Amino acid sequence: MKDIQSLSDSRRINIKKVGVKTVSYPITVLDKAQHRQHTIATANMYVNLPHRFKGTHMSRFVEILNEFHGEITLQSFHRILAKMKSRLEAEASHLELEFPYFLKKNRNNGSSVLGNYNCSMHGSFEEEDDLQLRVEVPISLPMVEEKINRLPGSFGNWGRAEVCVRFNQFYWIEDLILLIEKAVEEEIETQAVKVRKNLSVEQLTRRVGESLESIEAIAWFSVTVHNFGEDCSTFATLESC
Repeated sequence: MKDIQSLSDSRRINIKKVGVKTVSYPITVLDKAQHRQHTIATANMYVNLPHRFKGTHMSRFVEILNEFHGEITLQSFHRILAKMKSRLEAEASHLELEFPYFLKKNRNNGSSVLGNYNCSMHGSFEEEDDLQLRVEVPISLPMVEEKINRLPGSFGNWGRAEVCVRFNQFYWIEDLILLIEKAVEEEIETQAVKVRKNLSVEQLTRRVGESLESIEAIAWFSVTVHNFGEDCSTFATLESC
């Protein structure tokens, strides 16, 4: 059978991106406490298609993912990108994986809670590869006690911190999440927050940024803090040099 996708195309028009999107795929990520954690990722895989090819084989994207048996680390992520670029004879390859990450944390009263964090890895490979890890950390505050039907110590969804980093050496996802949460907690204590509107997205963003600057394993980062208001949402963002 003739391979239509690999036939040459005389129109000399490059296609910026071609690939597959929203593929649900089981993956295994490294877990500091349990060694490995099984989760389900949503994958987007695409390449830059040179003008000389009429098309590409979409099934090859998932085939490449299958070769790594769903185990995703910074090292395997680089290899997947390189294999996509080579096998599909592309000028550049791109891979996006979004997945929930679960972290068990102990409370002061002896109980524990399982936190759910939205994480994603975005990678591209052209002449050199570029990989970013992104985590979303919810920000909750004690609610005002005089609110009707609110129990003392209950929590409300104030907003979230979105942090994107590039690493120059290995760093645990758990440690990154806990670092962000500690910075948020310190800022809340500093401001002695009693009502939601007193917490500043600008100060929170700076506090998280200062914490990330102290980590040698982080080569670059960006921070965005969102506050979910009743009438509108506010945000502040910064990026390292």
